[in-house]
Amino acid sequence: ECCRRFPVHVPGLETLVKTEKFPLNSSTHLDQIKILATLSADNICYAILFQKTMSVITMNYNYLLSQDINLRLHKHSIPNQRTIVQNDCQWKLHQIQDASNHLMSALYLLSSPPLRFDRNESKFDFRSAQEVIEMVNNIMSCLQRGRNSLIVPKKRTIEELQSSRNMQSLQPPLPNDLAVSFYIQSHKLVCAVYHMLKDSHSGQLKFDIYQAETSVPWLSEALVLFTVGLQFCQQLKDKVSVFTQYKDMNY
Repeated sequence: ECCRRFPVHVPGLETLVKTEKFPLNSSTHLDQIKILATLSADNICYAILFQKTMSVITMNYNYLLSQDINLRLHKHSIPNQRTIVQNDCQWKLHQIQDASNHLMSALYLLSSPPLRFDRNESKFDFRSAQEVIEMVNNIMSCLQRGRNSLIVPKKRTIEELQSSRNMQSLQPPLPNDLAVSFYIQSHKLVCAVYHMLKDSHSGQLKFDIYQAETSVPWLSEALVLFTVGLQFCQQLKDKVSVFTQYKDMNY
């Protein structure tokens, strides 16, 4: 069921991946950024972003396919900025792709050696309770990594953002003191704009952050299903662990 919400192919399983539009609103009361996003799984296909105005994002699978970014930064030497990510230069959202990969790894464990499926009796052939527990632990590890991929975005420095392939896809390039980031945090799609500048008093380098976000229902559903899967595995593991108390059940 969780796979239906990700850009993965599972034979016989109908996908729920579709294109939807969402407004991204400023996470502060200053209303500095507004974005209208069109999402399809883990790609952002098109985006317009500018301070105190409206922005559009089209998201499809794990890439930003086309993005028109307009920035109005009053503290910047060039207050108005515009750059574009075109269809042939995609902005990748690694978190959703990572979650998809971990989910498929969990499914692969159900069909890979040493797991044996007796088709005549329609059941798995395990030789010991410990073998079951080991397999369940491996599945839980995959599910936990997939869930964490969506909940905990990887921390990156401004320098890492600026040198990333995603930023390099912007045409024309943004000035060296600006960086843009799109990421997933739990059930939310977040857009952040970073403006680096020197403090007028201390001369130390600092940066202002402008951020907008939206809740994505299918991400919320996927997180619930990851959690349900982990709970089910834990319940199965607890039940099987009872049998390890009996020596004969391990043979």
